[in-house]
Amino acid sequence: MRRYNIWRPLMLILTAMLTNSLVTNLCMLFGVEAETASNIGFGAMIIAAFIVYSRMTRHRRK
Repeated sequence: MRRYNIWRPLMLILTAMLTNSLVTNLCMLFGVEAETASNIGFGAMIIAAFIVYSRMTRHRRK
């Protein structure tokens, strides 16, 4: 475990969870049903996690 950075996984998890809650709350605010809003939030969480992960690995490769 040489040069392991604890902040990268924490940042990834934090970004994903905040995206999930933000999108779910915005959907609920606009009148979407709770289950549908939760599913949309989960999808946005997955997309945000992929974006953050790709940016982290691209920056590390340079």
